[in-house]
Amino acid sequence: MLYTYYGDDFTGSTDVLEQLGSNGIPSVLFVGIPSPDHAARFAGVQAIGIAGDSRTRSPEWMAENLPAVYRALQQFRAPVNHYKVCSTFDSSPTHGNIARAIHIGAEVFCPEFIPIIVGAPHLRRYVAFGNLFAAAPDGSIQRIDRHPMSRHPVTPMHEADLRHHLAAQGLHNIDLIDIPALESRKAAHLLDTYLAERPCPPVLFDTVNNAGRAVVGDLIWSRAQQRPLFAAGSSGLTAALVDTWRKAGLIPEPLPASTLPYAGPLLVVSGSCSMATERQLRYAMEHGYVTIALDPADLINGVRGVRQHAIDDAMRALSSGRDTILYTALGTPAAPAHGDRLGIALGTLLRELLQRSATHAAPIGRLVVCGGDTSSHAVQQLGIHALTWAANIAPGGPLCRAHSDGPLDGMEVVLKGGQVGGADFFDLVRG
Repeated sequence: MLYTYYGDDFTGSTDVLEQLGSNGIPSVLFVGIPSPDHAARFAGVQAIGIAGDSRTRSPEWMAENLPAVYRALQQFRAPVNHYKVCSTFDSSPTHGNIARAIHIGAEVFCPEFIPIIVGAPHLRRYVAFGNLFAAAPDGSIQRIDRHPMSRHPVTPMHEADLRHHLAAQGLHNIDLIDIPALESRKAAHLLDTYLAERPCPPVLFDTVNNAGRAVVGDLIWSRAQQRPLFAAGSSGLTAALVDTWRKAGLIPEPLPASTLPYAGPLLVVSGSCSMATERQLRYAMEHGYVTIALDPADLINGVRGVRQHAIDDAMRALSSGRDTILYTALGTPAAPAHGDRLGIALGTLLRELLQRSATHAAPIGRLVVCGGDTSSHAVQQLGIHALTWAANIAPGGPLCRAHSDGPLDGMEVVLKGGQVGGADFFDLVRG
């Protein structure tokens, strides 16, 4: 066992699964803490993840639920245990409080220090002198407090310095290993200095390119061999460790890329309100997809006939072999976000639609669920207990294979975060 992780939403959890699976690392992502029977089915893996929804939860919820998740991961005795967050780091004191998750992890794992790695160059996310930058939908690199994520409906990012951002959530005195320390190969010495000053310091690492990422991966892995670590951050941490594991001969060469064959009509369910998803939906409308708009308030409140009409319309389209999209927003909505209630409502609709599809011989080739918050709550309604990597589509949005004790076993699924993919992303998934 090399590595375990808990993802604070489902799309981010599959982002890590992509890093692992495409690099030939046997791995599995469980939907919640696995039962002994489900864990036994994947006994030969080197990396284990648990997908969660703490990104939308309160600090009180974290205090009640995260210790059990961390203890479940601890049982696998991996050198590195990772609390995985989105590379845009969107969070707040009341929703998805990363500082609280770090405090709880420190109590359970008792690590020597807590690495915080957020930069992910493969996703065009960068941390320089503690400040987060990210690619915007137009391709430009913007400081996160000037990026569209600064207007996120639930957790807007108004602070680019991640030390200040975490301090507002309750994690103070964060040390920094910056770009000059990484480039001059003084990172290990600087870390020793921090460790001599106080026990279990949180340490933020700059990450702007693959060379710096490699230094970070080597340093973290060498320390983890001496004492298991608990870390927080994006899939940039995973990518850094993959580089180190390959140099050490612990994993094989990356798997070759392959083109996806057409598998039948595509079904997309979207609760995302991001600009990137809006662009993908408009592209689909212009290229022959059947699109079905849903009013989120009507769906949540169970307005009579709304769900049934949507399912009937989708069934007609799928039965005729048409790619079909059900969506609740085209861009940022004027109304307040509905959070987990919308995800649960969409998941319930999707479950009924998939059941009818199986019963009425209206095959669905592949499934896409859009939106980090939406996916986290919707997928939990489907009876899936695990996901494994199947193929890469676009960075951060892999094709996964569902594992279930029911009819969804083997279905190919993409959980797409709001910022993931170009305009033709759905075409790429369809094959």
